[in-house]
Amino acid sequence: MATIKEIAALAGVSRGTVDRVLNHRGDVNPQTEEKIMEIVRALDYRPNKAGIVLAAQKKNLKLGVVLLGVGNPFFEDVLQGVREKAEELAGYNCSVLIKQTEYSLQQQLDAIDALLAEGVGGLAISPYNDCAVREKIDSLCEQGIPVVTLNTDIENASRLAYVGSNFYRSGEAAGGLMRLMAKGEVRVGIVSGSQNILCHTERIAGFAHIIAPYPHIRIVDTVNNNDDDQVSFELTKKLLLDHPEINAFYFTAGGVFGGCQAIETCARTNDITVITNDLVPTTREYMEKGLIAATICQQPLQQGSLPLAILFACLAAGEMPASENNYVDVEIRIRENL
Repeated sequence: MATIKEIAALAGVSRGTVDRVLNHRGDVNPQTEEKIMEIVRALDYRPNKAGIVLAAQKKNLKLGVVLLGVGNPFFEDVLQGVREKAEELAGYNCSVLIKQTEYSLQQQLDAIDALLAEGVGGLAISPYNDCAVREKIDSLCEQGIPVVTLNTDIENASRLAYVGSNFYRSGEAAGGLMRLMAKGEVRVGIVSGSQNILCHTERIAGFAHIIAPYPHIRIVDTVNNNDDDQVSFELTKKLLLDHPEINAFYFTAGGVFGGCQAIETCARTNDITVITNDLVPTTREYMEKGLIAATICQQPLQQGSLPLAILFACLAAGEMPASENNYVDVEIRIRENL
């Protein structure tokens, strides 16, 4: 098996230069870097795993996590995945620092800056879809701080990888469920989280695409609740009062509990088809009651743990993820398979 010393000799450079290339630390002439990587590929170089563990312990790595959705119970499961992986990485002298914010651009930017001030070398983030966050991610990558997005992605950013659902396909699945489950003329109210969260807008786009060929299914209106149950209650109630023809709801994000309470308050539980996402305890409760027809799940534990695994492999061993887009499985749950 090839060694760093052998690669350095063949490339005519120092072992330190080879190490910088393999660990993506920059400060190497692009032509020299390409020459080294050609030798690495030709020799099928694989880093020594025992050496990786020892090197990681010496590096005292810090990883940062920034999550959206304060108050959204779905993210409790994501956080559980983060904490389980953090406990594992602690054995490699790698610490994980966590920040959680509301759907606020400034809060997210402040959280990123706070983690950078604490010296994180890699960042996992559920990004607010705004050019300021995109520019921040690009800047981090230019500084050699890898970024992995989770749960939701951001357009045209130079992040290392994404871990989460294919949200457009998830929206298509919701549209298919609505077509199968709702009867007669279907008038849909969409209750989403935020126009600035890509996964929410992608779900709506996928849903609209699937129902487009079916004239008996029509979207009446779309509102955004910022994953807040009280806001969701008020908006859902207003939709029902302003549009009594609504007989179906698609909840693309949090706030499902508040929305279902509004449907109960308006005495509409017997004539409305409800499709949601995720299986938090209150959603399970309304599925057991029969109000929610189906929910689409997205493996939150994996969304919490895999980004940290990708960042650690990159920083400790110079290993790039096998795939840029790491899609989790989509699971459809109905009352009968809870």
